[in-house]
Amino acid sequence: MNYKHLLYFWTVVRAGGVLRASEQLHLSPQTLSGQINQLEERLGRPLLRKVGRGVEPTEAGRMVMQYADEIFTLGREMEDALRGAREAPRAPLLKVGFVDSVPKAIGYRLLEPALRLDPAPRLQCPEGKLASLMAELALRRVDLVISDVPLPGHIGVKAFTHLLGRSGIAFFASAKLLRSQGLTLRQARSRFPGCLAGLPMLLPAAESALRPRVDAWLRRHGLPPQVAAEFQDTALMKAFGREGLGVFPAPAVLAAEIARQFQVQRLGSPDDLMEEFYAISVERRITHPGVAAITEAARSELFADRH
Repeated sequence: MNYKHLLYFWTVVRAGGVLRASEQLHLSPQTLSGQINQLEERLGRPLLRKVGRGVEPTEAGRMVMQYADEIFTLGREMEDALRGAREAPRAPLLKVGFVDSVPKAIGYRLLEPALRLDPAPRLQCPEGKLASLMAELALRRVDLVISDVPLPGHIGVKAFTHLLGRSGIAFFASAKLLRSQGLTLRQARSRFPGCLAGLPMLLPAAESALRPRVDAWLRRHGLPPQVAAEFQDTALMKAFGREGLGVFPAPAVLAAEIARQFQVQRLGSPDDLMEEFYAISVERRITHPGVAAITEAARSELFADRH
């Protein structure tokens, strides 16, 4: 492979277009396009597609960008080390993939123990659907996948599921929402879970791991939900909840943080509604120090009461 061609492709993607990249590289747009075409011919896959006046990477191009980011980051670090810009040893790299339905706050709390290691690792945290992350794990492009479901049997990847812990699910509402329904916080809590029957609800999308559990719990308690909105992004769901547009469910282990950040109050936490979180690795017995720090702290600290 001609790594100069890879550099040209990487620059075009980062610049958002051939014209801007050509200015940065002091090349004509025609020359730059020709060099990238040679890279595509070498790899046998189209790497760019036109979007309006710019370009964006294809699926193959996004994968190439991940490798290019690492290659050129390593190159800069090598130059810095040789020039004596720093004397400290290079920090180890820890790649942890997150299934996109895992709450971001849970993700941070899970990774934070790894940052206590000496030396602290450099983190890379790709996010996506479980199937695509498992493909990355199979190719050793990530060290670990954090998921809210165990590894399904239909995904043909040899990997091992490690339960990190369980959290109860709490329901939250803003004071604005309760006032609009003529309720005080004391009244809502005293009537929980029955109070949910009269309140608009904000719920995770149907394909999320939590949604079927919430739906089943509501049916068991005879609480037909008044669904106001459904969300792929649970952070957006909480933001809507902060504005008083509905009650929303979230992990009880984050209750204090959610109440503080979104100015909402916990109405109640049922004992029969739980969410689980898993680490999926290619190791049956975890030996990677960063992965071990994550799993051990999750069980002894974050989910200690519910493991």
